[in-house]
Amino acid sequence: MSEATANGHGANGGAPNTGAANTGAANTGAPNGGSRAERAAHDGATDGGPRRPASLTLVPPAEEKLNTRDFKSDQEVRWCPGCGDYAILAAFQSFLPELEIARENLVIISGIGCSSRLPYYVNSYGMHSIHGRAPAIATGLASSRPDLSVWVITGDGDALSIGGNHLIHALRRNVNIKILLFNNRIYGLTKGQYSPTSEQGKVTKSTPYGSLDTPFNPVSLALGAESSFVARTIDSDRKHLTGVLRAAADHRGTAFVEIYQNCPIFNDDAFAPVTEPGEREQNVIRLEHGEPIRFGADQSRGLRFNRYGSLEAVDAAEVGAETLLTHDAHAANPSYAFALSRMDSSDFAHTPIGVFRQVPRPSYDDLMAEQIEAARERLSHGDLASLLAGNDTWQVG
Repeated sequence: MSEATANGHGANGGAPNTGAANTGAANTGAPNGGSRAERAAHDGATDGGPRRPASLTLVPPAEEKLNTRDFKSDQEVRWCPGCGDYAILAAFQSFLPELEIARENLVIISGIGCSSRLPYYVNSYGMHSIHGRAPAIATGLASSRPDLSVWVITGDGDALSIGGNHLIHALRRNVNIKILLFNNRIYGLTKGQYSPTSEQGKVTKSTPYGSLDTPFNPVSLALGAESSFVARTIDSDRKHLTGVLRAAADHRGTAFVEIYQNCPIFNDDAFAPVTEPGEREQNVIRLEHGEPIRFGADQSRGLRFNRYGSLEAVDAAEVGAETLLTHDAHAANPSYAFALSRMDSSDFAHTPIGVFRQVPRPSYDDLMAEQIEAARERLSHGDLASLLAGNDTWQVG
């Protein structure tokens, strides 16, 4: 199998490749017959084998077993010392063999920013694209190539400022892509300006008297855009980060994952209340579907709805366990997940992490393929050359 690095060059320094992630005919790995959505719903098990992640049911399995080293490119990893991106990259590379797909069927697309260097360091196909447009490029690729697993790497500035429009439409369309948003609450690549997630009053080079902007809450934004999968994790919690990546891969449609990522140069310890020993045990609310929500150093606290419909943190012994919530990530209505996301505060006193929402919804690429198949059955495949050389006007439908 040929080596292919994320910058589009052979691992041994050969000529650039075309950027196509396996130009042969797609091997869907799904049963013949039925609609695209029905084939996608197939669990991908072969010969009684284990169930494959839901997003990979149309991606052919690898012919050989891969390990972490196989997903490391020959490029020098270049971030600032201590950057949280190192931890995320290491966890991502260690997780990728679990997908059991060939590197040629994995594509990583990024925008602009520190986080967006990640595709260079993964030995797969990929694209370091333009500012804010990674979701749009990934949408086109995933819609046209069902044999690929497409991952988007972005940051708080790239995704929520210039890329905000592309992000929300990818989420609402539910394209079968995975979006990892590295949130360090600062512009790092351009040397320390405030970002769309910087807290109000943040003093930076571009806000010497403090930011006046109200920051975005990425999880709330994703839920408001009707994302079918929304999660949050932390760069330094490798076990949790890997678990969230695994859950994202097992979701067919857009999976949005916010990752708290420390920038030691321009915004060090921005997430200290949820990463420092002693503080994190008190402040972090770990969400597990079907499990009672408990947090605090002794797990004595929980959540309940107040009279106005928002969530509040309470002492379990004082209010009674029967009034406390059990987490339901599969609730069809996003209002509960949104209420969880509003527990966030500038001091991180009650910070949920884990999967907020995971609900089934037809993916855009499956629906598009079905629509095209239906049109071809009704109108035949058509002749593009005749269309281009024909009349100046034509009738559609």
